[in-house]
Amino acid sequence: MTFVPMRARALGTQPKTLFVNDSGRFFAGSDAFVERLLQNEPSDAEFAFLRSEGHWLDDDDALGRAAHSRSVARRFTIAGPLDYLILVPTLRCNLSCSYCQVSRVNAEQQGFDWSEETLAAVLHCLDQLPAERIKIEFQGGEATLRPDLIRAVMERTSRFRERQFVICTNLQSIDDEVLAIFDCPEVFISTSLDGDSATHHRNRTHHSEKTDQFFYNLRFIVDRYGPRKVSALPTIDSSAPPAVDDIIDAYLEYGLDSIFLRPINYQGFARKRHKSSREQGAQWRAYYESFVRRIIERNWEDRDRVFEETYLSIGLRRIFRPGVERHVDLRNPNLAGHDYIVIDYDGTIYPTDEARMLARSGVVDLAIGTVQDGWDSETRTLLNQHATNQFDPDCQKCVYQPFCGRDIVDDLARYGRIGLPRHETEFCRRHMHLFDFIFELIYSDCPKIRYSIGRWLRLPTTPLAIGQIIP
Repeated sequence: MTFVPMRARALGTQPKTLFVNDSGRFFAGSDAFVERLLQNEPSDAEFAFLRSEGHWLDDDDALGRAAHSRSVARRFTIAGPLDYLILVPTLRCNLSCSYCQVSRVNAEQQGFDWSEETLAAVLHCLDQLPAERIKIEFQGGEATLRPDLIRAVMERTSRFRERQFVICTNLQSIDDEVLAIFDCPEVFISTSLDGDSATHHRNRTHHSEKTDQFFYNLRFIVDRYGPRKVSALPTIDSSAPPAVDDIIDAYLEYGLDSIFLRPINYQGFARKRHKSSREQGAQWRAYYESFVRRIIERNWEDRDRVFEETYLSIGLRRIFRPGVERHVDLRNPNLAGHDYIVIDYDGTIYPTDEARMLARSGVVDLAIGTVQDGWDSETRTLLNQHATNQFDPDCQKCVYQPFCGRDIVDDLARYGRIGLPRHETEFCRRHMHLFDFIFELIYSDCPKIRYSIGRWLRLPTTPLAIGQIIP
């Protein structure tokens, strides 16, 4: 018989130790079980459990080995073909927020919109895509300053069987032309909501009339279309975060049922104005945990509505639904320029939006091509040589490797290099904390926690058990 290679980690809670194999199958065991395992003396019942769950294979079990190999391969599913575009028709913006990660320019400046030649090249690119479905996200700047360019792209996508458009907007101004675009059922709106009016005003505008206009427009949009058409996320100063209930109440007031907790990103203007955002320490992680636990309490108190923290739910799906979740932070491999690209205001193509921000900040140019000439470049090839955590010596020892990903752009942004040992990077610290926290929740017997976990996993009923424990 063969013991499928597994990694172990002490959880700090009962049961003591988590075991995960390369396919992502996991269970937890007590200290007594660990001792029996080290002595190669598991009981017959424990052997039967390990065999049934794919952790122990008979030497002649060809089908079991094939099943294990297939499960490992599912963790390395490469998404494709190219069906997701982030388009930046303009870098101009009508706000100037201190933590802006984009390095936008003032709304009056010239030369920061798509030219006629760039627009034509973008439309030609759309014509060449082999996918049957398309998702396009309009970023900025403030994308709604150029509704004509948004409309031109939308009209060119009529051949796709499925279409979805996301317009990222600060909702400061909604004229009739923008409203006509919003009316399209395939268009969704993404905005920023930092909490109550005072918090939003302090963080974003410092102009009371602009803050009032934002909340007026947000209410108008939600009343006109319903909350399902709108998503929002906050940007939080981890050194002085707002009260948890204030943020939750602000989102629930507008019918929004999810929140992507996001500290200030060490990109764009934030690199200069919020230097402390380079690392997120224990204070932020404690705030994050308290936020999720408060959500769990409120979900239990009012079961007519289920609220979620988006990134924790993404992590859960990464554990329980391998090969399904495409979120770039947790993909492995995370190939550049494969299933999505970013086309900037000048036609330059970047592998991620964060890479675009680094170029705008003058940190490093990670452009992989142009929309006119294509993006099968040496830079793209070089980036993709490091797009997996599979061969990193730290990651190879990590119990969470099957669930985690690799983001070399984040490493370059924070440290100017990609060779820093994983455990010394903010990416690693963030995700070690995230998965530790998730597995603590998974193995909790608290009915309140199990209720929210089940809802976040989109299960029809509350799970009685979602993780195996060996006493």
